[in-house]
Amino acid sequence: MIVYPAIDLMGGRAVRLRQGDPDRRTTVGDDPVALARRWVASGARWLHVVDLDAALAGAPRHLDLVADICRATGVPVQVGGGLRTPDHLRAAFDAGASRVVLGTAALDDDLLAAAVAEFGDRLAASVDARDGRVAADGWRRIAPRTVLDHGRRLAAAGVRRLIYTDVARDGMLGGPDVTVLAELVRATGVAVIASGGIASADDLRAVAAAGAEGAIVGRALYEGRLTLAEALAAAGAA
Repeated sequence: MIVYPAIDLMGGRAVRLRQGDPDRRTTVGDDPVALARRWVASGARWLHVVDLDAALAGAPRHLDLVADICRATGVPVQVGGGLRTPDHLRAAFDAGASRVVLGTAALDDDLLAAAVAEFGDRLAASVDARDGRVAADGWRRIAPRTVLDHGRRLAAAGVRRLIYTDVARDGMLGGPDVTVLAELVRATGVAVIASGGIASADDLRAVAAAGAEGAIVGRALYEGRLTLAEALAAAGAA
């Protein structure tokens, strides 16, 4: 299982939010590029970078910083946040992303079909959940679609990789939602990356047992509750 250290960008800094709330923000690094280098030096094989300003605004805001991270680290970088059009996706790839994440835009059938046709396996889609329903627009809007229905729809459209986040657990260190994660893996038959609530090596082992291909870890790493070496060992990636 792949462990993705999370680097969330806001105002040019690396931050962590609780439950996606910009007002519950903690700065974890004034230099996101140095932070990215640190994770790679510690053994990270992938990075997960999200432009939080873009997620709220609906258009990329930190592509120059994404490009700096991609150039500086030499590992594949998964990039999401505010990528709402094919041009946004192309711009992220031009900045050096190895994989882009479609979030709110994946609710648009035509855009989803076009993105799958153009980008294939380089595309992932997020399944962000609040009370079992899909959260969109920077997690501020709840769409009338269940998590499993949305996952099945994405898989049927040709998306080969999903990122599942329970918004209520994100940044809270209360453990991941492995029950819904396992259901999503079974219901879709595609690769699923777990995100939100992971706080320990036991959490990572539980995520792996649920069938996840990968796990995104943020606050636990930044607060030293879990070292990257411990995370990689728990995931079987060390």
